[in-house]
Amino acid sequence: MAKNLSDMTPEELGKLFPVQLSAPKETWPELFLDAREKLIRLMGTENILNIEHIGSTAIPGILAKDTIDILVQISASAGIPELKTKMENGGFICLPQPRKPPPHMMFVSGYTIRGFVGQAYHVHIRYSSDNDEIYFRDYLIAHSSAAREYEAVKTRLAEVHKYNRDTYTDAKGDFIRRITALAKKETG
Repeated sequence: MAKNLSDMTPEELGKLFPVQLSAPKETWPELFLDAREKLIRLMGTENILNIEHIGSTAIPGILAKDTIDILVQISASAGIPELKTKMENGGFICLPQPRKPPPHMMFVSGYTIRGFVGQAYHVHIRYSSDNDEIYFRDYLIAHSSAAREYEAVKTRLAEVHKYNRDTYTDAKGDFIRRITALAKKETG
Protein backbone atom coordinates (compact mmCIF):
# COMPACT_ATOMS: atom_id res chain seq x y z
CA MET A 1 0.00 0.00 0.00
CA ALA A 2 1.33 3.44 -0.94
CA LYS A 3 2.10 5.90 1.80
CA ASN A 4 0.37 9.25 2.14
CA LEU A 5 2.62 12.29 1.88
CA SER A 6 2.00 12.97 5.57
CA ASP A 7 3.38 9.51 6.43
CA MET A 8 6.67 10.00 4.57
CA THR A 9 9.95 10.81 6.25
CA PRO A 10 11.79 14.02 5.36
CA GLU A 11 14.31 11.88 3.46
CA GLU A 12 11.57 10.25 1.38
CA LEU A 13 9.98 13.63 0.68
CA GLY A 14 13.38 15.07 -0.31
CA LYS A 15 13.92 12.36 -2.91
CA LEU A 16 10.40 12.78 -4.24
CA PHE A 17 10.52 16.61 -4.32
CA PRO A 18 14.13 17.71 -4.83
CA VAL A 19 15.06 21.39 -4.90
CA GLN A 20 15.35 22.25 -8.59
CA LEU A 21 15.68 25.78 -9.89
CA SER A 22 14.41 26.68 -13.31
CA ALA A 23 14.87 29.61 -15.63
CA PRO A 24 12.30 32.40 -15.28
CA LYS A 25 9.02 31.69 -17.05
CA GLU A 26 6.74 34.28 -18.60
CA THR A 27 3.76 32.21 -17.43
CA TRP A 28 4.39 32.66 -13.69
CA PRO A 29 2.42 35.94 -13.33
CA GLU A 30 -0.49 34.46 -15.29
CA LEU A 31 -0.46 31.29 -13.17
CA PHE A 32 -0.65 33.49 -10.07
CA LEU A 33 -3.65 35.42 -11.45
CA ASP A 34 -5.46 32.18 -12.28
CA ALA A 35 -4.77 30.80 -8.80
CA ARG A 36 -5.87 34.09 -7.24
CA GLU A 37 -9.28 33.75 -8.89
CA LYS A 38 -9.58 30.14 -7.73
CA LEU A 39 -8.70 31.13 -4.16
CA ILE A 40 -11.31 33.89 -4.15
CA ARG A 41 -13.93 31.39 -5.33
CA LEU A 42 -12.86 28.79 -2.74
CA MET A 43 -12.37 31.03 0.28
CA GLY A 44 -14.93 33.73 -0.37
CA THR A 45 -14.24 37.45 -0.31
CA GLU A 46 -15.50 37.92 3.25
CA ASN A 47 -12.33 36.39 4.74
CA ILE A 48 -9.68 37.65 2.32
CA LEU A 49 -8.03 41.01 2.92
CA ASN A 50 -5.27 40.68 0.32
CA ILE A 51 -3.71 38.15 -2.07
CA GLU A 52 -0.12 38.65 -3.24
CA HIS A 53 2.28 36.80 -5.52
CA ILE A 54 5.40 36.27 -3.40
CA GLY A 55 8.53 34.16 -3.58
CA SER A 56 11.06 33.94 -6.36
CA THR A 57 8.52 33.44 -9.15
CA ALA A 58 7.31 36.97 -8.35
CA ILE A 59 10.79 38.43 -8.96
CA PRO A 60 11.34 39.01 -12.70
CA GLY A 61 14.44 37.49 -14.24
CA ILE A 62 15.78 35.18 -11.52
CA LEU A 63 16.00 31.42 -11.19
CA ALA A 64 13.29 29.89 -9.02
CA LYS A 65 11.70 26.65 -7.99
CA ASP A 66 8.76 26.25 -10.37
CA THR A 67 6.32 26.81 -7.51
CA ILE A 68 3.91 29.73 -7.33
CA ASP A 69 4.00 31.12 -3.79
CA ILE A 70 0.93 33.07 -2.76
CA LEU A 71 0.35 35.07 0.40
CA VAL A 72 -3.30 35.23 1.45
CA GLN A 73 -3.91 37.68 4.25
CA ILE A 74 -7.11 36.98 6.14
CA SER A 75 -9.12 38.79 8.75
CA ALA A 76 -8.66 37.83 12.39
CA SER A 77 -12.32 36.79 12.46
CA ALA A 78 -11.96 34.27 9.62
CA GLY A 79 -13.17 30.82 10.60
CA ILE A 80 -10.04 28.69 10.33
CA PRO A 81 -11.77 25.25 10.38
CA GLU A 82 -14.19 26.35 7.64
CA LEU A 83 -11.35 27.85 5.60
CA LYS A 84 -9.37 24.61 5.91
CA THR A 85 -12.35 22.56 4.74
CA LYS A 86 -12.96 24.83 1.74
CA MET A 87 -9.31 24.65 0.67
CA GLU A 88 -9.10 20.88 1.07
CA ASN A 89 -12.35 20.46 -0.89
CA GLY A 90 -10.70 22.59 -3.59
CA GLY A 91 -7.83 20.12 -3.94
CA PHE A 92 -5.26 21.69 -1.60
CA ILE A 93 -3.35 19.83 1.10
CA CYS A 94 -3.08 21.59 4.46
CA LEU A 95 0.37 21.66 6.02
CA PRO A 96 0.59 22.90 9.60
CA GLN A 97 3.34 25.51 9.96
CA PRO A 98 4.06 25.79 13.70
CA ARG A 99 7.25 27.84 13.08
CA LYS A 100 5.46 30.36 10.85
CA PRO A 101 3.27 33.27 12.00
CA PRO A 102 -0.38 32.62 12.93
CA PRO A 103 -2.59 31.00 11.88
CA HIS A 104 0.33 28.59 11.33
CA MET A 105 -0.77 26.98 8.09
CA MET A 106 0.00 26.65 4.42
CA PHE A 107 -1.84 24.86 1.64
CA VAL A 108 -0.11 23.16 -1.26
CA SER A 109 -1.15 21.61 -4.54
CA GLY A 110 0.77 19.78 -7.24
CA TYR A 111 2.30 17.31 -4.77
CA THR A 112 1.47 13.60 -5.05
CA ILE A 113 3.00 10.33 -3.91
CA ARG A 114 4.45 10.08 -7.45
CA GLY A 115 6.15 13.47 -7.20
CA PHE A 116 5.05 16.75 -8.72
CA VAL A 117 1.99 16.59 -10.95
CA GLY A 118 1.00 19.77 -12.75
CA GLN A 119 1.85 23.19 -11.41
CA ALA A 120 2.91 23.37 -7.76
CA TYR A 121 1.43 26.06 -5.52
CA HIS A 122 2.15 27.12 -1.94
CA VAL A 123 -0.61 29.21 -0.37
CA HIS A 124 0.66 30.88 2.80
CA ILE A 125 -2.14 31.97 5.12
CA ARG A 126 -1.39 34.98 7.35
CA TYR A 127 -3.20 37.65 9.27
CA SER A 128 -2.92 41.14 7.80
CA SER A 129 -0.20 42.35 10.15
CA ASP A 130 2.43 40.02 8.62
CA ASN A 131 3.93 41.62 5.50
CA ASP A 132 7.56 40.44 5.54
CA GLU A 133 7.26 38.47 2.29
CA ILE A 134 5.88 41.56 0.54
CA TYR A 135 8.71 43.77 1.84
CA PHE A 136 11.25 41.19 0.66
CA ARG A 137 9.66 40.78 -2.79
CA ASP A 138 9.34 44.51 -3.40
CA TYR A 139 12.93 45.19 -2.37
CA LEU A 140 14.28 42.55 -4.76
CA ILE A 141 12.15 43.90 -7.60
CA ALA A 142 13.46 47.42 -6.95
CA HIS A 143 17.11 46.37 -6.43
CA SER A 144 18.36 44.07 -9.20
CA SER A 145 21.76 43.62 -7.53
CA ALA A 146 20.03 42.20 -4.42
CA ALA A 147 17.89 39.96 -6.65
CA ARG A 148 21.04 38.60 -8.34
CA GLU A 149 22.68 38.07 -4.95
CA TYR A 150 19.60 36.13 -3.82
CA GLU A 151 19.73 34.05 -7.01
CA ALA A 152 23.38 33.18 -6.27
CA VAL A 153 22.52 32.19 -2.69
CA LYS A 154 19.65 30.01 -3.90
CA THR A 155 21.79 28.37 -6.59
CA ARG A 156 24.54 27.45 -4.12
CA LEU A 157 22.05 26.16 -1.54
CA ALA A 158 20.07 24.17 -4.12
CA GLU A 159 23.23 22.25 -4.97
CA VAL A 160 24.13 21.59 -1.33
CA HIS A 161 20.59 20.80 -0.11
CA LYS A 162 18.99 19.36 -3.24
CA TYR A 163 17.19 16.62 -1.31
CA ASN A 164 16.25 18.58 1.80
CA ARG A 165 13.77 21.39 1.15
CA ASP A 166 13.48 22.37 4.81
CA THR A 167 17.25 22.84 5.19
CA TYR A 168 17.37 24.72 1.87
CA THR A 169 14.64 27.08 3.07
CA ASP A 170 16.17 27.54 6.52
CA ALA A 171 19.61 28.26 5.01
CA LYS A 172 18.16 31.23 3.07
CA GLY A 173 16.87 32.74 6.32
CA ASP A 174 19.75 35.07 7.16
CA PHE A 175 19.73 36.60 3.68
CA ILE A 176 15.94 37.01 3.72
CA ARG A 177 15.95 38.61 7.19
CA ARG A 178 18.75 41.02 6.17
CA ILE A 179 16.96 42.12 3.00
CA THR A 180 13.61 42.40 4.77
CA ALA A 181 15.18 44.66 7.39
CA LEU A 182 16.68 46.84 4.64
CA ALA A 183 13.30 47.01 2.91
CA LYS A 184 11.54 48.10 6.11
CA LYS A 185 14.21 50.71 6.81
CA GLU A 186 14.00 52.02 3.24
CA THR A 187 10.22 52.38 3.30
CA GLY A 188 10.35 54.02 6.73
